[in-house]
Amino acid sequence: MAAPLDGIVVLDFSRVLAGPHCGRALADLGARVIKIEPPAGDLTRFCYPRRNSISSYFAQQNTGKDNISLDLTKPEATDIILGLVEHADVVIENFRPGVMKRLGLDYERLAAIRPELVYASSNGYGTGTSWEKRRAYAPVIGAETGLIKSQGDARDGRYFNDRHSHADVYTALELTVAVLAALNHRHATGRGQQVEVTMAQTMLYVNEHTHDALWDEPVPEGVIRSFQPGDYQVLQLGDGSSIIVSGHPAEAGTFEFFMRAIGREDAIDDPRFADIASRRQNLADINQMLADHAETIPDAVTYEEILSKHSLAVGQLRTVREFAESEWSSETGAIVEVSDRGDGVVKIPQAPWKFSDGPDVGIHGSPRYRGEDNHTVLNELLGLDEATLQQLEENGILSSHVPRR
Repeated sequence: MAAPLDGIVVLDFSRVLAGPHCGRALADLGARVIKIEPPAGDLTRFCYPRRNSISSYFAQQNTGKDNISLDLTKPEATDIILGLVEHADVVIENFRPGVMKRLGLDYERLAAIRPELVYASSNGYGTGTSWEKRRAYAPVIGAETGLIKSQGDARDGRYFNDRHSHADVYTALELTVAVLAALNHRHATGRGQQVEVTMAQTMLYVNEHTHDALWDEPVPEGVIRSFQPGDYQVLQLGDGSSIIVSGHPAEAGTFEFFMRAIGREDAIDDPRFADIASRRQNLADINQMLADHAETIPDAVTYEEILSKHSLAVGQLRTVREFAESEWSSETGAIVEVSDRGDGVVKIPQAPWKFSDGPDVGIHGSPRYRGEDNHTVLNELLGLDEATLQQLEENGILSSHVPRR
């Protein structure tokens, strides 16, 4: 059976993370994604670790895509792209507003060639806004939209940037949703359109506490606002491993679950813990009881067995490697191996979707060198013969970097 996006052709002009992650999702769902790189290459190609000129960062975001490389400052390269657009269903780009227009590849021009085209743009603050020209990277967006402040406030005012690029990855997911929605709209109407997803608005959208930050009316004293997951404790067990329990220790109902699980039913009737307000005032005492109990438990499996009997979920603090090598990971195929273009492999995460009706979806193929598919793609889609392609290479319009074995 065909994959969900079988037959869809995507031209992916994006680089680094937000756009490429969206492109990989579409490729994993069965689309033919053609990554278009400049001669300088995607910045992530030069990231470490790497082997055989293949960066593992690049491999995670771009495996499964064809790769062509053109110098878009040359009119002949633009003509090639315009020819490819006739065969494309989706364009992805994550430049600052105005860059694609400067290259002669803006939505209006491409839609004139192919009205059915879905043109997906992601950027920092949005086209036509007063901030559209600002440089926008995940740390900058994290600072502007309150993420870093919120995380630092939860750490007693110790502010530092998160090592994960939340603004990029969340934006990639929302961009993927927008592309799929636009394709569905095209299926119903026959019309394409341009969709834009900004990093800034995405970070407000995915922040489950935005509503609370914008609440202006009084709130009763002592309540737990917006669940406060920052108060959930990391506890150390007897073997030195650490766990976290999902649930606020002062919350109505959850407090009782905790006390019964650790054998401190007496604390339920303690006046210090009579209600949420008093429990929050004495939260340090509750946390100490939980910590003292945890130290008596030999390991995470035993601790989870105890707490699960009282409706509490437990998670062990693991490294990515530990989780990737867990029994669950082996059962689900959560990690896959792709070629390092030599005799070894690179391990990357598999796509998370499971479809009951249809073929398996997910990663396929190998990470490609820059321009490796120039001849194949342009011959198949544009009918360019070998002599023409060779001439384009010699003139610097096409570019490639395929290391010798």
